[in-house]
Amino acid sequence: MDRTKPDIITVYSTVWCPDCKRAKKFFGEQRVPYVNIDIEQDAEAMAFVEKVNDGKHIIPTIVFPDGSMLVEPSNAELAAKLSLQTKAQRQFYDAIVIGSGPAGLTAAFYMAREGMDTLVIEKAGLGGQVGVTQRLDNFPGFDQGIPGAEFAERLGKQARRFGVEILQAQAVTDISPDGPYLCVTTGDGAVYATKAALLATGAHYRKLGVAGEDGLIGVNIHFCATCDGAFYKGKKVLVVGGGNSGFEEGLFLTKFASQVDIVEFLPEAKAGQILQSEVAKHPKMRVTLNHAVKEFKGKHRLDSILVEDRATGELKEWTYDGVFVFIGLSPNSELVKGKAEIDPYGFVITDKTLMTSVPGLFAAGDARAGSTKQAASAAGEGATAALMIRQYLKEAG
Repeated sequence: MDRTKPDIITVYSTVWCPDCKRAKKFFGEQRVPYVNIDIEQDAEAMAFVEKVNDGKHIIPTIVFPDGSMLVEPSNAELAAKLSLQTKAQRQFYDAIVIGSGPAGLTAAFYMAREGMDTLVIEKAGLGGQVGVTQRLDNFPGFDQGIPGAEFAERLGKQARRFGVEILQAQAVTDISPDGPYLCVTTGDGAVYATKAALLATGAHYRKLGVAGEDGLIGVNIHFCATCDGAFYKGKKVLVVGGGNSGFEEGLFLTKFASQVDIVEFLPEAKAGQILQSEVAKHPKMRVTLNHAVKEFKGKHRLDSILVEDRATGELKEWTYDGVFVFIGLSPNSELVKGKAEIDPYGFVITDKTLMTSVPGLFAAGDARAGSTKQAASAAGEGATAALMIRQYLKEAG
């Protein structure tokens, strides 16, 4: 192996290093493939890191296929290295879309086709949850299904073809009214103004909220099988959640893991019958019902999982190499809490035009109260939002 010019981005790290976790999270969010090497488990890797850092153990040390190297890089440095646009070309846009899932990108190219200057701001990879879905089999027009990553890439290309400007690896930190305008502030301190904005921030997978979980997220606990499944080749993993997502992602993980078990809190699995049948006949899979995960044990690595049999109250200790959690979604609505009206679950409330309680601020997709959490309906809401925004701007002058 040529460590100075690898075939794929290589991250030299340790499991306890917070900057390493951040860098790997960045690559995961942007859906950039990489190989991780734990220098505490690989003497040659440790020696390499020492050699390139003048005898110091500085991590993460990241080596790129072109032979270049970044040591303890910030997210901004990683974005620059990957040639991601993080700063917009203008300060004012006809419309600004926050989020690049099916709702956001569909709305964006609808508006751009109408001649509106449209900016999309996305902190993670294009496509939102769709981009990390193994395969879409229920989106109209794709009779054979389509990989989520390919679908997301096509959406991005389609938006850019119509002139949509897209910022990536850039978070929105604030959106506030200023007279007739809405001011959108990004993580680098830039402020962009518009008369209409669309909140299409989607939702994220919920955490279990049990002891030991936070410290092991990104180490042995994950929320994206597409992103992290390859790290478990020949290993044993546990999927938490017996809904469609848990069963779908569990089946995907069998491509890598030697054993994929699913645990469900309720006495019955919630996944569709077709998925349940596929899992039942898969030789690598097993489903355990009516069991609750109570604790993850282990400081820097997962040692064991404490599980309760809800029928008997018996506590059991299971051992797995990794855990993937799929127990539902929570809306990404923090940006408008205290500003726009939200329901008790955090979803953004809109009127029939998809406008929130803040004039000029619209919402579509998974973050909106009443949405169906389906890619096809999210795209439909995006198109509707674009038409409603056009009408709003026409009336507002």
